[in-house]
Amino acid sequence: MSDRFYKQVLTVEFEYPVVFTRNVFDPGNTSLAGVMLPTSSGRCARAVVFVDSGVASCHPGLSDRIQAYFAAHATEVELAEAPREVPGGEAIKGELGFVRDVIGFFVDLELCRHSYVVALGGGAVLDAVGFAASLFHRGLRLVRLPTTVLAQNDVGVGVKNAMNLSGGKNTVGTFSPPWAVINDFAFLPTLTDEHWINGAAEAFKVAIIRDAAFFEFLLRHAGQFKARAQEPMEQLIIRCAELHLEHIRTSGDPFEFGRARPLDFGHWSAHRLEAMSGYRISHGQAVATGIALDSCYALRQGWLSEPEYRNICRGLKECGFALWRPELAEAGADGRLKILGGLESFRQHLGGQLHLTFPRGIGRRMEVSEVDEALIAECAESLKGC
Repeated sequence: MSDRFYKQVLTVEFEYPVVFTRNVFDPGNTSLAGVMLPTSSGRCARAVVFVDSGVASCHPGLSDRIQAYFAAHATEVELAEAPREVPGGEAIKGELGFVRDVIGFFVDLELCRHSYVVALGGGAVLDAVGFAASLFHRGLRLVRLPTTVLAQNDVGVGVKNAMNLSGGKNTVGTFSPPWAVINDFAFLPTLTDEHWINGAAEAFKVAIIRDAAFFEFLLRHAGQFKARAQEPMEQLIIRCAELHLEHIRTSGDPFEFGRARPLDFGHWSAHRLEAMSGYRISHGQAVATGIALDSCYALRQGWLSEPEYRNICRGLKECGFALWRPELAEAGADGRLKILGGLESFRQHLGGQLHLTFPRGIGRRMEVSEVDEALIAECAESLKGC
C-alpha cells in the first residue's frame, strides 16, 4: 500500500471580555456574575475562588464580601467552597507542589470542565492558579481578577501562564486564554509603592515600540505615577492593556509559534536579572533596567536618537525606577557577564534562533537576530551613571 498523507487544518476562534470596573464584589455589580454561564445542561454554574493572601490582608472582610456576592447571585452561579487563600509573590511560581494541591482541590470538589476558577491577586497567583486550571480536565474556565497594576495592564490580559522551574523564569507553562478578565481599580490604593509603579515599566515597553503618543503621555505624567495619582494610573492601565490586547489579536501569532516576540522588548535581560537576584528584584524593576539596556544598545547602533534615549531614561527614573543593578556587572569564571546568559534562555524560548525586538525611533520597532555582546557590556556599564 502506498503512503497516505493528510494535512489537517484547524481554525479556532477565541473570545474573552476584559472589563474595567470598581468594587466587583458589590452585589449590584454584575461584571463577574455576568460572565458565568450555566452548564450545557442548563444547571447553575459552579465556581471556586482563590485569593492572594497579600490582597486578603490588605482588605479585611474580603472573603465575607465574596461569599455575600455569590449568595446574592445564587441563581446564576454556585460558590462550591469558601474562598481559598494562597500565598502571593514570585515564590509560588516555583512550587509544583502548589499546582498538585490545587488540582487535588478540584478533584475533591468534583469540578466539571464547565466550572469556573476565579483567580484574584497579583501576576504570580494568576500564573500559578491559571496553570493548574489549564491542566485539570484540559482546561477549566479561568476568570482573572488582577489586583496589581502590572497584572491589570499586562499579565492578566494575555493568553498564557507560566511557572519558574530549574532556576529559570517562565520555563514551564501553557497557552490558555482566560474565560474573562475583570480589572477592579478599587484594589489599587492598597498596593505598596513598588507594586504600584511596577506596571509602568510594561507601559513604557509597549509605548516605545508601538505608540509614540502614549509614550508622550507617560513622559508627561511620570511624576504623577510616582506620586500615586489614581486617575492617570487608570489611564495608563487601560491604554497599556489595549495595546497588549491589540498585539495578541492582530499579530497573527497569539500562541507564539513564530520566532519574534515584540512584547518581550527589554525582557531577555529582565528575566535573567530576576533569576540572578533570587527574585528579589521584581519583574517591573527588572523590565525597567532591561528597557534602559536595550535602548542604550539601540542608541549606539543608531536606531534611537540621543534625545529619544534620554527621554526613555528620564521617564523611567521619574516614575521611581533604578536603572542600574549590581547584577549587571557580575561575571562568570570565563569573564563573560552573567546577564548575557539571558540571551541563551531567550534563544531556547524562540525556537533555537535569537530574535530580539529593539526600538527604531519611538513608536516603531525592528527585529535583530544577532547582537554584539561587547557593546551590550558597554551599555550595561553606562547605566551606572543613570
